[in-house]
Amino acid sequence: MTINTTSLDGPAPARLRIPTPGGAIETPVGAAALDIVSAGPGGPVLDIVVPVYNEERDLVPAVTRLRDYLQQRLPFSFRITIANNASTDATARLADQLADSFDEVIVVELAAKGRGRALNTVWSASDAAVLAYMDVDLSTDLAALLPLVAPLVSGHSDLAIGTRLHRGSRVVRGPRREFISRCYNLILRGTLSAHFSDAQCGFKAIRADVARRLLPLVKDTGWFFDTELLVLAERSGLRIHEVPVDWVDDPDSTVDIVATAVADLKGVARVGRALFTGALPVSQLRAQLGREPIADATPDVPTGMLRQLVRFSIIGIVSTAVYLLLYLLLRGVMPAQPANFLALASCAVANTAANRRLTFGVRGRDDAGKHQLQGFMVFLLGFGISALALFGLHHFAPDASTAAELAVLLVSGLVGTLARFVLMRGWIFRQRCSIALDPVR
Repeated sequence: MTINTTSLDGPAPARLRIPTPGGAIETPVGAAALDIVSAGPGGPVLDIVVPVYNEERDLVPAVTRLRDYLQQRLPFSFRITIANNASTDATARLADQLADSFDEVIVVELAAKGRGRALNTVWSASDAAVLAYMDVDLSTDLAALLPLVAPLVSGHSDLAIGTRLHRGSRVVRGPRREFISRCYNLILRGTLSAHFSDAQCGFKAIRADVARRLLPLVKDTGWFFDTELLVLAERSGLRIHEVPVDWVDDPDSTVDIVATAVADLKGVARVGRALFTGALPVSQLRAQLGREPIADATPDVPTGMLRQLVRFSIIGIVSTAVYLLLYLLLRGVMPAQPANFLALASCAVANTAANRRLTFGVRGRDDAGKHQLQGFMVFLLGFGISALALFGLHHFAPDASTAAELAVLLVSGLVGTLARFVLMRGWIFRQRCSIALDPVR
């Protein structure tokens, strides 16, 4: 059967296409009835959505292979929903043919593009107990499907994601995509305190009762949909199960990496702002889901990212002032690079200790040496940035003044400070943030 929708927001006209022995019958239905007509009473245990846009080449072999695998390996009922995102090629016709050929396949037609829009539309309407999706290129080995959905069917977990960044994963993809993926997930850890390892893998599942709570709050209609859903789930205290996957990247992917990255960064800023201002009702969701946070052992220390950033900035301003002063004093008796190294090293220990206690609320001697060692590694990164900046200045302006050196060091120091905050929050003191924000783990 095929369902046509024209809008995600509010009531939308829809048409249901039902194959019969005498020919297909089409009947108009309201959006409010979509959850009833899409599957009928007694829906399946699992509904797998395959979002597609102009996939006439891959659609038939992919859905056929997926349906055959599910029939042979899945111990419970399933449905495959092809979500056609306004394709302009033969995708719609081929999707209809698949729906005519297989009882387990239905088609939802959307008038606008957007993976997030497709998933929100279908998941909101589905009557299955567990909702999942995967990319049509089937980059993920299907052997990971049962480990993905089993914890949700059993009730052990609330969401499940495939991860390409686990040590047990086997991934074949280019270095550029690998680098971008790891940088993006590092940004999520440093800015939104995310603890899941792979936000972008096109292989995820969620319990339907949880989806009904979260989906109305997810605003993105594109590629950032996954990240927004996961951040909201994690902040609400839900359990996220991760499955290492075997992944072979599609070399013919038409995804615009630059445009997607820009949109993702805008999404990170929007969600971060919503969390800070309270626009996302995380505390209410926790209460509704019975996932109240564990009492913080250090209530005087802020756990929110922006509040921590304020304290980090204050410590950073003081550290920068001391660093520049030390550099001026040392510069009078030694060359620029040694003076820069000693000034930075002198401030690094005090900076790590201050942020450990005042910004991230870690007290006592436990792991203090480990934190200082990690802080020293971060210091080396900052030193590398500033040393490279000094080298560039002296290369292009050999007679540069001390004032010019200070200006270059100030700018490079700001870059190093941003990197230090991301690494402290997402790596050195990650466990402290995890305890405060994710009691389930």
